[in-house]
Amino acid sequence: MEDIMKLQNGSDIRGIAIAGVEGEEVNLTEEIAGRIGGAFAYWLGFKVKKNPFDLKIAVGHDSRLSADPLKEGLLKGVTMFGAEGYDAGLATTPAMFMSTVLPQFDFDGAIMITASHLPYNKNGFKFFTGEGGLDKEDITEILRLASRYIFVGEYYEERPVNLMQMYAAYLRQMISQGLKDVPGYLSGMHIVVDAGNGSSGFFATEVLEKMGADISGSQFLEPDGTFPNHQPNPEDSEALASISKAVADNNADLGIIFDTDGDRAAAVGPGGKLIARDAIIGLAAALAAEDYPGGTVVTDSITSTELHDFLENKLGLKHYRYKRGYRNVINKAKDLNAAGEQAFLAIETSGHAAFSDNYFLDDGAFLAVQIIINAARLKREGKDINALLEGLAAPEESWEVRFKLTADDYAALGTRIIEDMTRWISETEGLSLEEPNYEGVRANFDIDGCTGWLLMRKSLHEPVMPLNIESTHKGGIRKVIPLIGEFLSKYEGIEMP
Repeated sequence: MEDIMKLQNGSDIRGIAIAGVEGEEVNLTEEIAGRIGGAFAYWLGFKVKKNPFDLKIAVGHDSRLSADPLKEGLLKGVTMFGAEGYDAGLATTPAMFMSTVLPQFDFDGAIMITASHLPYNKNGFKFFTGEGGLDKEDITEILRLASRYIFVGEYYEERPVNLMQMYAAYLRQMISQGLKDVPGYLSGMHIVVDAGNGSSGFFATEVLEKMGADISGSQFLEPDGTFPNHQPNPEDSEALASISKAVADNNADLGIIFDTDGDRAAAVGPGGKLIARDAIIGLAAALAAEDYPGGTVVTDSITSTELHDFLENKLGLKHYRYKRGYRNVINKAKDLNAAGEQAFLAIETSGHAAFSDNYFLDDGAFLAVQIIINAARLKREGKDINALLEGLAAPEESWEVRFKLTADDYAALGTRIIEDMTRWISETEGLSLEEPNYEGVRANFDIDGCTGWLLMRKSLHEPVMPLNIESTHKGGIRKVIPLIGEFLSKYEGIEMP
């Protein structure tokens, strides 16, 4: 039971699926996948109040090399419990969710095989019902059930389903509605797409090109589970530099970069100007601000002071800075809506963007479509997408360091450091606590005329404490680092970089 429970990674399942990396033993196999697939079918029957023999479950995957055996395991496990399993083939995570709500399919549940941007030897699963992605507690229960089963699955019936063709048509329909008064839709728009050799290459060829866009210069559209060009990650500096160069070299109007399974995206404006991290949050909010005047944007904890000012003072919205973790921000937005607050966007700096009018699904293609519709309209006015970000300032300096915790009970040590640091900040000249705050300890600083903020928190899944610091003045970070170093030096079990 203990080993299979270790596969839980928040609201996902993640493990090592391919041997060959030193120190990383395979713990996610076809047999384990079968047990998990069976457990999901059993759990789902109770969730949707159906006999397992009446359930329909779709299984799809990104471009990872380990996808096929894991898919076979899942489908055998689903079949073992009497449900009908359908093979969606190469797919994106958002498309797998849409298979549970699109009337053409109406699956009871869906499983996406992916480990997002992680290295090639890893893989994992994300689960969906028509209500959205599963929560952490649901995954725990499924793994507990799986730990009790002996996998006896031997076969499954071949039931292929062309999900991505329908999903692409769904995205084209959104563009045609958004540009219904624009002749030729995307004709005259030059858009470069970087799929990172994941599963989103279809967005260029099956969506944009078919709507009239010029997609020349698009790169890494072919699925390749070795990810030979760069990390499929819209936060990675090498990946961002690559798409930025491609946009500039091709004199394109816009660039879009996806992660491996298509649930995250970032953008690039003309000349290769990046729109990522805080900027992608600002852009996503600006796209819908007119439809939700005074509405709330829920973000993760490491967003900047400059973004906060842009959301509240420029766009007239409310900014609710919450915790890291895409399920955290999505669930908080749902809770706020249930309490009567108009939270229309839940988004992380990582590029996970979930709009209330899209089932609160973090869908990189949905975000990209909204960006593209607005970019096409702005071009007719002689403007580009960066016009929506006027007034969003950037910090002069930004820095992150990750302190490794080596204590046996690293979680307790991390908690003690946060508690002590909270008191220390309240007593230290030049530092002041920022409230409200929902993760770690966040403070503003004003030292020798240099201002900024810092956030110390515990990692969601690792024995690590990340420290983020941003300064509105050059040299500000160098002024605050010695104070932090002196504070942390008294603790044993934390490695100083």
